[in-house]
Amino acid sequence: MTLEFWYMLPTAIAIATVAMASGVGGATFFAPLFILGLGLSPELAIGAGLVIEVFGFSSGLYAYIRRKLIDYRLGGALLVATVPAAIVGTFAAHYIAADLLKTVLGMGLFAVAVSFLRAPDEELHAQMDTLANEPPDAAESCLVAADGEQICYTVCNKTEGRLIAGVGGLFVGMVSSGLGELNGYFLLQRCRVPSSVSVATSVFVVAITALVASAGHVAQFAQGGMADLTRLLNLLAFTVPGVIIGAQLGPMLAKRVSDRAMEIFLGILFTLTAGLLLVEAGLH
Repeated sequence: MTLEFWYMLPTAIAIATVAMASGVGGATFFAPLFILGLGLSPELAIGAGLVIEVFGFSSGLYAYIRRKLIDYRLGGALLVATVPAAIVGTFAAHYIAADLLKTVLGMGLFAVAVSFLRAPDEELHAQMDTLANEPPDAAESCLVAADGEQICYTVCNKTEGRLIAGVGGLFVGMVSSGLGELNGYFLLQRCRVPSSVSVATSVFVVAITALVASAGHVAQFAQGGMADLTRLLNLLAFTVPGVIIGAQLGPMLAKRVSDRAMEIFLGILFTLTAGLLLVEAGLH
């Protein structure tokens, strides 16, 4: 191990703190940073971002498991689509031109930025949670959380959900992000599954899908020679501890900054990052 990436320890702490405070997957931050700031190839940057995201999501996943908010049956139904799609995306990323990958990642970040900058409809979200809690005898699924709360709901078109999640899994393998946002669209907006269950189940699906995709990227690096794999390990040696520390600081930041202020900040940040990626891709 070398000290080449020592500065990624404080950088990772800062990024993970913001990521945990906002609920955005860490790879959405790290992959563009590795491409633009460190000059890594897109496939190496995306693989590293996914490995880091696995460590970040593991903490949140453990918390949701303890709170008993994960719908494992629903999560399994989505994983049937996301895991194969992520594997396809992982292998495709190594055969797609670097500038095309930068363009896809830039467009994806721009879409995420728009979702943050769009004014939230708080009344609609409140109605969604109210309508989603169906009577037990009318609901398809019921969960009893660790605090004793019974949450009942019915998941709508599961075939549509698998298709949407499959697209998200493909993007996770290719550009390291997109699945969480698409899961949120399907579970919250389309099916009106209670937000607590939606978020917990989405974290479960994203964590496992990211783990599979990151393993695929690491395997590809190993086959390509030890140079990329060694550089990846040197990068992770400083970034992973930073993510673990930042994961503990994120909730403290969330208490001090309003949700809307955080959304506006992220929207502007991702807009600028997307623009830089698209410009860089266009210059080559």
